[in-house]
Amino acid sequence: MFNKLRSSRVGKSVTAATLAALTALSVTACAGGSTTGSSTEPVSGDDNKIIFWSNHPGSSRDIEVEMIKAFEEENPDLKVELVDGGANYEELAQKFNAALAGSNLPDVIVASDVTWFNFALNEATTPLDELWEKEGLDPDSYVDTLREDYEYNGKHYGAPYSRSTNLMYWNTDDLKAAGLPEDRGPQTWQDFDDWAAKLKEKTGNPALVIPDGTDYLDWYFQGMVWAFGGSYSDEWEPKFSDPKTIEAGKFLQDQVNKGHIEIATDPTVAFGNGKASALLQSTGSLGGLTESATVPFITTYLPGPSPSAATGGAGLAIPNNISDKRKSNAIKFIDFITNTENTIKFTQKTGYMPVRKDALDDPAEQAYLKDNPNAETAIKQLNENTQPQDYARVFVPGGGLRIGGALDRITVGGQDVEKVFADLDKETQSVVDRDIKPHLKK
Repeated sequence: MFNKLRSSRVGKSVTAATLAALTALSVTACAGGSTTGSSTEPVSGDDNKIIFWSNHPGSSRDIEVEMIKAFEEENPDLKVELVDGGANYEELAQKFNAALAGSNLPDVIVASDVTWFNFALNEATTPLDELWEKEGLDPDSYVDTLREDYEYNGKHYGAPYSRSTNLMYWNTDDLKAAGLPEDRGPQTWQDFDDWAAKLKEKTGNPALVIPDGTDYLDWYFQGMVWAFGGSYSDEWEPKFSDPKTIEAGKFLQDQVNKGHIEIATDPTVAFGNGKASALLQSTGSLGGLTESATVPFITTYLPGPSPSAATGGAGLAIPNNISDKRKSNAIKFIDFITNTENTIKFTQKTGYMPVRKDALDDPAEQAYLKDNPNAETAIKQLNENTQPQDYARVFVPGGGLRIGGALDRITVGGQDVEKVFADLDKETQSVVDRDIKPHLKK
């Protein structure tokens, strides 16, 4: 189930020259601030102390503390300092970007699906391949699909950590009341429209709540676009004005206008309190919902046709400009907190996906998944209903924020989809033409 190898996310048309040309612009747009670059001399630091910057994805601080304690017991000569890197991936990236100009670099950072590539382009993070080999570690033990999400020009700039896909969460009491199946979701978004009408009529609540454009609506909507046959881009070519992409945008807007979908600032709480029949969120929300939700629920794939869900979440990266000794310590720490035992603990606590292949062979994990089928949905969906994200979101500078803002304009703002998406096409194309296209291989 876990051995499917995804091809590189980054097209081979990007040359080495792109590294220098995109450095400041890509990191500034996606991480905030500007980068002055790294000196040739490693910054000073304690070779016996590992500084780990995390935003504690999936409310994972307690389990991170537990894993750190176990690492220190196994490595008594090393200490780990857990630093709150920010409330989310973007804040952590901004903090790291600012640190690149100084002398207080961490040893390990959480790098998201958007931020890892920009730091790799900037040479702010180091390739892990030689470190894995030097320390006798086995990168092939990671789930191939997740490991290869961090590959650029034949090297890997991150290791999988808090990895996720989009999921649908469904209130089974509402499904039963509306006479709908209680063991699955709608197969297509057109089916969803039918389900939503029945659910709204029966409950008086919106059928589905999703986050707004400031909270990754651009990530969730990407799967809907794919299901309609559209895309954000074809590699570096924007496709927001493609008729299928526009169709998806109009469908989203129509569902909001009908009251079938509600754009909410805290959709997880709304769903958990029974204020909506379904939730579109990350699998990383599963742990919290399992503990706090007041309603019974199941998790399902996103409506198809497949592929109709994006992978996401974050990995762990190592700054480039620290000493070789610190890098060796860092890769040992990364390997430890993502090993089979710890990825099982981490994912059972948070709802993220296990990142090691043999995790599913573990008897305790098998028993857990049997007792908690909601946790298995994302694992199955990974190979059956996902594909790499479109460049316009994850690789074009400022892509996610740009798309999220446009989606807010057509949903909350009620603006014309064709005009908003045409503007989005032009804005994205201008960034590609100015900052990327001149440096692509002729």
